[in-house]
Amino acid sequence: MKISARNQFPGKIVEVVKGQTTAHVRIDLGGGKIITAAITNEAVDDLGLTVGDEALAVVKASDVMIAK
Repeated sequence: MKISARNQFPGKIVEVVKGQTTAHVRIDLGGGKIITAAITNEAVDDLGLTVGDEALAVVKASDVMIAK
């Protein structure tokens, strides 16, 4: 798979929680870091996402904010 997004984070799926229409997929990036993606239930099914799968979290954002 080729993609132009530069912010790509490989990891392992540790949790998939489906809601009424949206699922939350948690990916362990290692080093105690977890990222959560909110995607449609249909996307979870189409991609066949299950706990234990290796996956790539791809972040595409026009703005990044920093707060302290």
